[in-house]
Amino acid sequence: MLEAFAKIYRERSGRQLVEVAHMEIAEPSIPMALERCVERGAQDIVVAPYFLSPGRHIQKDIPRIVKDAAKNFPDVKIEIADPIGLDPLVAEVIEQRVKAKTDS
Repeated sequence: MLEAFAKIYRERSGRQLVEVAHMEIAEPSIPMALERCVERGAQDIVVAPYFLSPGRHIQKDIPRIVKDAAKNFPDVKIEIADPIGLDPLVAEVIEQRVKAKTDS
């Protein structure tokens, strides 16, 4: 599903250099994805967490993982975007899902 989302994101954003990563358990890991980006020529990387809220993973785990991995790429700028959060677009998506069930 993450790969499918990345494909949609590539198409919608026009960004070709998009790599997926998992924080834990599955691969590719965040360090692996950062390495792939650098290998593909990235000089500025934005890690965009696919999380709704700024919980522990956003506040502590991901920054630590990114900081540790960034040591391997001292000439590359790596930043972390905010989580999806309380964006009105999320409410629109949920309403579309609700309507799909109530209109049928």
